[in-house]
Amino acid sequence: MTGPRVKEHFINYSLKRVMLDEFLANYFKDAGYAGVELYKTPTGWRTVIYAEYPGRIIGRGGSVIRKLTTILQTHFGLENVNITVLPVQNPDLNARVVAFRIVRALEKEIPYRRVAMVMLRRIMNAGAVGAEIVISGKLRSERARYEKLKAGKIYKAGDLVEYIVDRAVGKALLKRGVYGVEVVIVKPNIRPPDYIEIKNIPPEQLADLKPESKTVQEEAEEGEAGEKTGEEKEGGEQ
Repeated sequence: MTGPRVKEHFINYSLKRVMLDEFLANYFKDAGYAGVELYKTPTGWRTVIYAEYPGRIIGRGGSVIRKLTTILQTHFGLENVNITVLPVQNPDLNARVVAFRIVRALEKEIPYRRVAMVMLRRIMNAGAVGAEIVISGKLRSERARYEKLKAGKIYKAGDLVEYIVDRAVGKALLKRGVYGVEVVIVKPNIRPPDYIEIKNIPPEQLADLKPESKTVQEEAEEGEAGEKTGEEKEGGEQ
């Protein structure tokens, strides 16, 4: 492939993946959809879907997965597509799963503040470094406002945001209007550049590291010896 064709190939692949991700997020919101991976193989396409409830995506006897295969082939142009559905390892640390949980709870008319507090507590108990939940819309009156709850350490800018922060957005349709939900989770077990580790050194090792202190008498004797040496050198020069 030449330069322009390579760029076109990757642009088309990225657009296809984004469109597929948005479609699956809307179609399998109740299944706890978490993300998708798209691979091009020599025989066709391979799609890996992650969800909190994989059984809802597969369906009874594989009925849902067969319909999904037909949709991917006809509307997305994925020939010989092979779909694999896997569960999320830790749903409480996946921003999209948590966002859809909040959306489902809001659509059941559960108070937004209670939902946000419960989800924030679950995220932090799962080991997250930090978390932030923002719910916006007509929360208390006809005027739109937002409610923000956060805990721990949140990274907003820098290169580490690309690999240490997981962010997702969801929408809940209620009688009062549309509520927006934003979830930001700082993943654990990833050492950021500003990480500082303090080691506890045993007292006996600290004693070895201390410099030897001299008494006042020893310092005076060393000073007198230095003065005598200087006088002797002056006498020899004369």
